[in-house]
Amino acid sequence: MREVMTKSMARNVFYGGSLFFIVIFLGLSIHSHIYIVNVSTDKAGLTETVAQGKRIWERKACVNCHTILGEGAYFAPEVGNVMERWGVTDDPEAAFEVMKAWMDSQPSGIEGRRQMPQFNLTDDEVRALTQFLLWTNTIDTQGWPPNDAG
Repeated sequence: MREVMTKSMARNVFYGGSLFFIVIFLGLSIHSHIYIVNVSTDKAGLTETVAQGKRIWERKACVNCHTILGEGAYFAPEVGNVMERWGVTDDPEAAFEVMKAWMDSQPSGIEGRRQMPQFNLTDDEVRALTQFLLWTNTIDTQGWPPNDAG
């Protein structure tokens, strides 16, 4: 082997290495997509009400303050596991009642505490948002968040 690398040798190493890592990247991307679609997502629980709750989440820009499964702002608590923290994952009606009471009590007016705005959601909107948060609690997050409080 030569002690000096020629331009053609350097070009071949560059193109060969680039091609190798592109193939690895594409393989990992396909694997991630298959895992998300077939393993970690609860497709059976993904109803129209859950989709409506997601639209409400987006329309009211909840992600501007809250995180959901680690995505969003860190101003307010993580809500991907909020139903589990409230202990209402097994009873959708209790989850709705707790969520409605929480939403109706905002802003709380507690001195020194960040205030969540009053969104004046209808019962159907609160129910849809509740269903969305119950659904997010069923996603296999592989241990996220690292603690119960998010």
